[in-house]
Amino acid sequence: MTHPVDRHVGQQMRHRRWMIGMTQQQLADAVGIRFQQIQKYETGANRVSASRLWDIAKAMDVPVSFFFEGLEEGEDSAELHSPDMMGSKETLDLLRTYYAIPEAQRRRLFDLARALGDAA
Repeated sequence: MTHPVDRHVGQQMRHRRWMIGMTQQQLADAVGIRFQQIQKYETGANRVSASRLWDIAKAMDVPVSFFFEGLEEGEDSAELHSPDMMGSKETLDLLRTYYAIPEAQRRRLFDLARALGDAA
């Protein structure tokens, strides 16, 4: 049984990797481990040591605290409060593509999406 914090850290790792367009192999190479270990970290099957998390954060250009964002302590254990939609590869691909659009066009697209959302 995996711990909710380990799953959350792994999920954050996977989301960041997808956002920057990095493969598991590329991340593994950057931190000097096998990609299978990255897979285990991302599913929460294996815990990430502090030093390894430090290396991964450097390779992904985020602070270590990034991996813990969205966690709040519950009564018995840590509960996750991340929206399920962020777990979707489609959502992350959409975000990556959105941020690849030049800023002026991105702002117009954002305004259009907001107007459509308000109309729904």
